Amino acid sequence: MKTVLVTGFEPFDGEPVNAAWEVVQTLSERSIEGAHLVIRQLPTVFGESRRALAQAMTEVEPDLVVCVGQAGGRRAVSVERVGVNMDDARIPDNAGQQPTEQPIEPSAPAGYFSTLPVRRIVEAVRERGIPAEESWSAGAYVCNHILFGLMHLLAQSPWRERGVRGGFIHIPFLPEQAVRHHNAPCLPKTLVAEALETAIRMSLCVSEEAAR
Repeated sequence: MKTVLVTGFEPFDGEPVNAAWEVVQTLSERSIEGAHLVIRQLPTVFGESRRALAQAMTEVEPDLVVCVGQAGGRRAVSVERVGVNMDDARIPDNAGQQPTEQPIEPSAPAGYFSTLPVRRIVEAVRERGIPAEESWSAGAYVCNHILFGLMHLLAQSPWRERGVRGGFIHIPFLPEQAVRHHNAPCLPKTLVAEALETAIRMSLCVSEEAAR
């Protein structure tokens, strides 16, 4: 049986909840295409989040990793294409760190592409009547930090040899958050959960070669 690791972040920037974690929790212990889903919460902290992800991957030994983050202001489920080797925080993280134009891994490439079937995911989610889009920027906050960190990790042994795939999906605010942000764009938890399930299903069913 295959195993899928799905992560979401703890609340940050004074928010009582994080949409990513609220939705990811609903996927706990589910099975999709015969694969078992395992969820983990990551701290919204530079450095510590990458260490927590690496530890979770060591414990779970996943075949697929899907990290999820909140992007307040976006109107659609955004499947990220690339993580860049740069931390540049608009606001401090939950440990008070606010790096500016700092490389995540000085000796690593400038960026890594997701190995999820991004376009196929977007098409499948839209077919279910849920707004979805390809995104070429995961920002420069902890979400991008994790996307780059994940792909850097997957480029190393033993993950590379095992063919483990991964990527990152941004989701909008939930309705209960939107009312605190001047009626910002939002999507219901049930629809976002359906979108994530669809993304995981497509990632399990579409080969990396077919996704290119």
